[in-house]
Amino acid sequence: MSPSILVIAAHPDDEVLGCGGTLLKLAHEGAEIHLAFLADGIGSRNPDPAQRQAELDHRRAAARAAADILGAASVHFDDLPDNRLDGVPLLDLTQRVEALIARHRPVTLFTHHGGDLNIDHRRTHQAVMTACRPQSGHPVRTLLCFEVPSSTEWQPPGSGTPFTPNWFVDIGATLDGKLAALTAYAAEVREWPHPRSREGVAYLARWRGASVGCQAAEAFVLARQLG
Repeated sequence: MSPSILVIAAHPDDEVLGCGGTLLKLAHEGAEIHLAFLADGIGSRNPDPAQRQAELDHRRAAARAAADILGAASVHFDDLPDNRLDGVPLLDLTQRVEALIARHRPVTLFTHHGGDLNIDHRRTHQAVMTACRPQSGHPVRTLLCFEVPSSTEWQPPGSGTPFTPNWFVDIGATLDGKLAALTAYAAEVREWPHPRSREGVAYLARWRGASVGCQAAEAFVLARQLG
């Protein structure tokens, strides 16, 4: 049976920015990739309901296109409010995450780092950690937290837990695929020198690779591994 991998992200595009190269590598190795997004990613931007719905449809189409590039088997969209997950009770968030874990039974789960500037990222991290409490029979064996350019590094010193990676994945062979998936989110990509530009994402991967002796890498904080 192919191993099940689950990504629980706050917004569509976080999965590509945080672990897109790793997901593509795992898909090439035969893993079954499942993507889940808790917030819509656009609701805080436009007060007009019709325009907001059009933007939502476009963002979800982009997520499906990126998922195809990454070789994902499924994509789940929740309907929670963008940049307002601090207003959703943690129990409600956790129960949604628990339902996704029960559905996909992942052996590896990727999610946000808890020290990010973005409130939705932090709340998603908290809900995942709560849902992955170490209990007998829990399917998740490896729990990894990714960085998101223009969020993780924007948290000032002393305001949150710093992202100090201790797990790296060589994505030298899949960096081009990560960048292709990022292109699906053209509306979210910025011009250089923004960290969420194509160049910024590529340079970060090259730097993470250089720090561990390979051409390109994605960096993670290992929250738990059960051997």
